[in-house]
Amino acid sequence: MLFWTTIKLALRSLLGNKLRSILTMLGMIIGVAAVIAMLALGNGARAQVMKWVSRMGKNTITVFPHNPRIAPVLNGAAEPLSLGDAHAILSIPGVKYVSPVVNDNQPVKWGNNHTYCNIIGCASTYIIIHDFKVQSGQMFNFFDVRDMASVAVIGPETATRLFGAQNPLGHTITVGTVRFKVIGVLVPKGRHGWFDPDNQVLLPYTTAMTKLMGRQVALNHIDIQVQHASDLTPVQNRIQTILRIRHSLIAGDSDDFWMSNQLQVIKIANRIGGAFTIFLGSVAGISLLVGGIGIMNIMLVTVTERTREIGIRKAIGARQRDILRQFLIESVLVSLLGGLLGVALGVVSAHYVKFRNFSGVVEPNMVFLALFISAGIGIFFGYYPARRAARLNPIEALRYE
Repeated sequence: MLFWTTIKLALRSLLGNKLRSILTMLGMIIGVAAVIAMLALGNGARAQVMKWVSRMGKNTITVFPHNPRIAPVLNGAAEPLSLGDAHAILSIPGVKYVSPVVNDNQPVKWGNNHTYCNIIGCASTYIIIHDFKVQSGQMFNFFDVRDMASVAVIGPETATRLFGAQNPLGHTITVGTVRFKVIGVLVPKGRHGWFDPDNQVLLPYTTAMTKLMGRQVALNHIDIQVQHASDLTPVQNRIQTILRIRHSLIAGDSDDFWMSNQLQVIKIANRIGGAFTIFLGSVAGISLLVGGIGIMNIMLVTVTERTREIGIRKAIGARQRDILRQFLIESVLVSLLGGLLGVALGVVSAHYVKFRNFSGVVEPNMVFLALFISAGIGIFFGYYPARRAARLNPIEALRYE
């Protein structure tokens, strides 16, 4: 029996029972659409995380002081990060910018308006490291940091909460109990999960440490930008060596600080995003299994209904493999047609259904994978009914009513 003749017979059989064929395909349509939508949602979440990471700066390393919850210090007490550490890091080859950082959450007031936001004491290089842009006014400079100037650069959300539609430049805000003159407003970046870079106040770190936070030494962290992405690991190793020497750590002592770089964050985000995508795809894949079982069930019913037809075909010379091929092709066609419709529905769903301000990202390989799985399900779940039809005794089949 010619292949195309078999295809025509399979299509004629499906069209002869339109409602049953549609209901059989429905399981595959829903299953494939769910897989496409869930995988796209996982990819969209991962892409959003990558976008957030890249928007917070490029080629960055952050050094944090020791956290006893992460690892204990074997010998002696942990030494805090200091301005001397930041200055030492700046002299390391490959380091482009360094900013000491102290931060706190304090009330900010202007007139009768007030809000709570993140107060960040930093160097003027902080906005370069983290890829912030100044929307109006200017960033404080080296001389402001050196002279402990009472100046502030505020985020756009902070500006809106305090000043509404008014221009905040030149006005004096009160942070805690200290007054600062607003000299700049940052460009909006958008909220990054729990962290909102649009609701913050940047101050010279010298001013923040001496006038606001009452600390002379301890830093919350040190932010670093290196020249090239390839420098991240070598520079991080050099930083570790320098800080161990400065903190008088000997062989066998654990680091009393810890570091993360952008590549590590990206790897972790990719790993979590990949696991999330696999989980969503696996959950959605259960519906494909249900759809495959539905195809097997309907094909068994079809074989029973067409037992006499099978007997006649065998009587006029059809071989077992011809019967097997015919019913297997019918099963694959049902599965593939359902898969195609499911892909269309899944792509539309991924495009229009949004979750937390991000939509799904459909990749071409997902579509091909879905169609491949559809064909595989048609073969796997259609083989048993097709084999059963092929092995029918022609004499018994002709007697069937």
